[in-house]
Amino acid sequence: MKSVKFLVLAASATLAACSQPATNESSDAARVVNVYSARHYASDDAIYAAFTEQTGIAVNVVAAGGDQLIERVRADGERSPADVIITVDAARLHRAEQAGLFAETDFSDLTSTVPANLIDPQGYWVSMAKRARVIAYSNTRVQPGEIETYEDLADPRWRGRICVRESGNAYNQSLLASIVARSGEEAAQAWAQGIVDNMARPPQGGDITQIQGIAAGECDVAIVNHYYYALMVNSDEPARQAAAAAVTLFFPNQETSGAHINVSGAGIAANAPHPAEARALIDFFFTDEAQRMFAELSNEIPVNADATWDNPTLDAMLPFVEDSRNVSELGDHNETAQRIFDRVGWQ
Repeated sequence: MKSVKFLVLAASATLAACSQPATNESSDAARVVNVYSARHYASDDAIYAAFTEQTGIAVNVVAAGGDQLIERVRADGERSPADVIITVDAARLHRAEQAGLFAETDFSDLTSTVPANLIDPQGYWVSMAKRARVIAYSNTRVQPGEIETYEDLADPRWRGRICVRESGNAYNQSLLASIVARSGEEAAQAWAQGIVDNMARPPQGGDITQIQGIAAGECDVAIVNHYYYALMVNSDEPARQAAAAAVTLFFPNQETSGAHINVSGAGIAANAPHPAEARALIDFFFTDEAQRMFAELSNEIPVNADATWDNPTLDAMLPFVEDSRNVSELGDHNETAQRIFDRVGWQ
């Protein structure tokens, strides 16, 4: 596999977070695309730079947290300068869709590159990169084969042995939503109750915190996104490398429903002043060049199966069987998942 040559723009305005993105009212003005993004990865800056280099279209970025981003575009209404809206997690994509922030778009030409289950059936958004929510376990206190599915974690044998993030975390909400979609609300609530009963400590921190908890002996098992583990493996910090070396990453449900998949996604804004430029950028996300950047710089899983990259840590995780349901279903069941968390006392 070839390594990516990353392009860097000299013009800082291209990658600046702009409080008032360009509207480009003059046909003679330079072409621009205003991106409102909840992502915070180096891969994105590199992709925007490469896009501008190849197309001449400047990229103005407004960065904010997922919920803040949605509220900002919603509040701006028809005056919003947003052309492309990018956020992580299917639940937030669903919220943006429900708020009317996306323009209905024909993404059918992408189906030769992107699996249909990663495209919103109504055409409001399309997935750019995947992340798997998987299980990490102690190399010394858990034996291979003791866990095969997410459902196994609710077994009393794991009482006092699980570390996990808070219920307000979108990744946990979508995982539970996937169980609702697959097994129904009653079974999903029984699973969530089992996790609460088996927690080693109150939910806290991010996914890296959960892996560190295993390494420190505070718990034996954790639910994490795959790329946080990869980030720790490739870290310059010896403590993070050591924590990652103390755990095994396991992709559950390989014989049943497949490992839970979530996504980062993008859609054209409903009131985009530059729809052609917006579509050009979204199309660029699926090129081999951009997909390699997602894999090499943020350890995400490309959605383009033909993409090539150079990331041994990610390669070691692949391939695996993933849940093939349309990721839009996760948003459909998000409110149910939140109610379940409240009922079982998952903080």
